[in-house]
Amino acid sequence: QVQLVESGGGSVQAGGSLRLSCAVSGSRNTDSSACLGWFRQAPGKEREGVATIYTRTGSTYYTDSVKGRFTISQDNAENILYLQMNSLKPEDTAMYYCAADKSVIRCLTRRPDFGYWGQGTQVTVSS
Repeated sequence: QVQLVESGGGSVQAGGSLRLSCAVSGSRNTDSSACLGWFRQAPGKEREGVATIYTRTGSTYYTDSVKGRFTISQDNAENILYLQMNSLKPEDTAMYYCAADKSVIRCLTRRPDFGYWGQGTQVTVSS
């Protein structure tokens, strides 16, 4: 089992920044969390894969709309996943979820079918 707890959401004006954190605990040593990712879901929309990181190599993958603005990273010593969000736009408003899975393929596809999920943290960007 992998447990994921997000924090760092909030309200910010357009152009501002936020950093989301996700504390990862549980079966790191069994590769259950080989792929970690951030997803978001806005009201009335499908859940979207924002960024993923394959923890064994550090390779990162982003959806086009956030490239150059968001950065996913990991602190292996503290088992924390981060999402640094800069130049935020109103369309970035959503509930953001941290997720984990053993499959590197899910890192590449960023589809929202990961095995483990956090409870989510709200990000609101006003214009």
